Formats: sequence, structure tokens, C-alpha cells
Amino acid sequence: MYDRTALRAVARAKGDARYVDLADRLKVAPVTAWRLWTGKTAPSARVAAAVESAYGLPASALLKPATPGEAAA
Repeated sequence: MYDRTALRAVARAKGDARYVDLADRLKVAPVTAWRLWTGKTAPSARVAAAVESAYGLPASALLKPATPGEAAA
């Protein structure tokens, strides 16, 4: 399960206050950054690697295992 709060926290700490700032730093399309920023989608492996490189946040901090009730949803 993807939790956007960790990404938004490290992005803001680096001065990236909007999804377009995230897009610029990660070199991804603005729509991809918007989806990450709003929590609409989880990062791909490539984007998770870019997050780790740009912000020092590992993929394990972005993606948490779903609980049994969440997996069924």
C-alpha cells in the first residue's frame, strides 16, 4: 500500500511544495507526479528509485504491506 505522506514530507523538506516541483526533481511527467502527490497511484520501480536518489527515501518507506482487510478491498 502506498502512503504519500512520507514522500510529501521529504519533498517539502527539500523545498518542493507542489507536484510540479516533484515532477521536475524526479524527471517524470507532471501527471505522474500529480498521481504520486495525491496518492492516486503507487510509484513504479523506476520512480521509486528516482525518489530514493533525489530524496534519500527508500522504496520500503513508500510502500507498506497491506493489512488483510485492505488486501480484500
